[in-house]
Amino acid sequence: MSSSADEKGSGSTSHDNDSVSVYERPKGLRGLYYHPITQIVMLAFVCFLCPGMFNALTGLGGGGQVDPTTSANSTCAVYATYAFFAFFSGTVNNKIGAKRTLLFGTLGYALYVGSYLQVIFRFRAINIHPGAGWFVVTSGALLGVTAAFLWTAQGALMLSYCTEAQKGIFISIFWAIFNLGAVVGATVSFGQNIHSTVVSNGTYVGILVLTLLGVTIPLLMADPDKMIRTDGTKVVMPRHPSWKSEFYGLWVAIITDPMILLLFPMFFASNYFYTWQFNDYNSALFNIRARSLNNFMYWLSQIIGSGMIGIILDTRRLRRRVRAFTGWSILLVMTFLVHVWAYYYQRTYTRASIPQDSQKMDIYDPRYPAHVWLMILYGVLDAMWQTTSFWLIGAMSNDTNKLAIYSGFYHSVQSAGAAGVWRMDAIGLPYMNIFLSTWCLVVAGLVFAFPMIYLRIRDTTMLEDEGLMQRDQINDMKTKGMVEESGNEMP
Repeated sequence: MSSSADEKGSGSTSHDNDSVSVYERPKGLRGLYYHPITQIVMLAFVCFLCPGMFNALTGLGGGGQVDPTTSANSTCAVYATYAFFAFFSGTVNNKIGAKRTLLFGTLGYALYVGSYLQVIFRFRAINIHPGAGWFVVTSGALLGVTAAFLWTAQGALMLSYCTEAQKGIFISIFWAIFNLGAVVGATVSFGQNIHSTVVSNGTYVGILVLTLLGVTIPLLMADPDKMIRTDGTKVVMPRHPSWKSEFYGLWVAIITDPMILLLFPMFFASNYFYTWQFNDYNSALFNIRARSLNNFMYWLSQIIGSGMIGIILDTRRLRRRVRAFTGWSILLVMTFLVHVWAYYYQRTYTRASIPQDSQKMDIYDPRYPAHVWLMILYGVLDAMWQTTSFWLIGAMSNDTNKLAIYSGFYHSVQSAGAAGVWRMDAIGLPYMNIFLSTWCLVVAGLVFAFPMIYLRIRDTTMLEDEGLMQRDQINDMKTKGMVEESGNEMP
């Protein structure tokens, strides 16, 4: 990566030996506003207030509804459209910029939460009028479109603002704040429903208000082109090339770095396990009060899990390759711990055997403490899984174009898995089948990731891993030039 020494005027120092320019960071309040951590915190609060509230709703099992089938179909619609649009959302992010992509991505969340409420755009919602279930499903499909763009912009920004040594910490900061959104949403739900047998409309009103606040934050965020990392290097954002060259970039990203394919099973499993956790365990076994408390504990434990794994992945006492294998080993141990425990419970009930909501396990049931600990450990595993996945993507490249495309791959593949399993739950596939498929997929994700870590993760990102960015700077992303350079510069 290179920049002219006189770019952006004074305050930059050029190092011709390694073709990297170092810039002086702004001071005072301006420096605080343009600090990468400040922007990551703002980004995290966007997800705190939008996807975080969605997670709080989903974590109740069936979106908190008495009939979980409609919610399962809606969530299936979310991930089906998400899977399609996320595959190309990296190119859209590169074309219009991460800030605009993020803003567009927030819009579907308010519509989705509102669809569970009362009247929105003159339609009745499901908890008031059961016949309006189709609107919940439609809102889910629209949310999938916007969410694809939100998460791609999030991934590109989060992995671009940090230095190599900070990626685990930045991911952990983001993940902790993001999941605090679900904790707040779950707290609202628990407070509203502590004496209830069904989710009150006040729960949806509170979550909707918080979601609407999240839509405004991208308008207040800094332009990524003006950002300077803590080591003085400038964040290089995409140059808005033609659509033709950007779609070609999707193919180039895979052909020039096929190791990303070995992470696809890990991506596929990363949202697959939510269905069993939320619908087939939390919703199946617990009444609404216990479900709300489980939901609170699940998302709270995510903050702990992301912090723990982030510290391990960024510790300076270990080389990056050692950290990668350490993270992988922790995930393997956690995977078998929680799934063996969960199997012990799953073998005791089926869809036909679950009781009515009023007869399900309550927080005062003597069996409850052991069951809630399983939810806590599942939350820790989920946070570690997602943080490690993003860290592995970040370890492959510092190229913003590549990171946007890889982030799109991540969310597309994970959403394809989620769409399939939510649909299987909606049509009544046995709980045990869903549970065993979840366990197998998580293990498969780790097995396939191992050779990728062994062969691809280096102690530092090499210049040849930045091929897409080099190509932008050298030939303005002309398709012919990309073809000629790809054989010379890329691994």
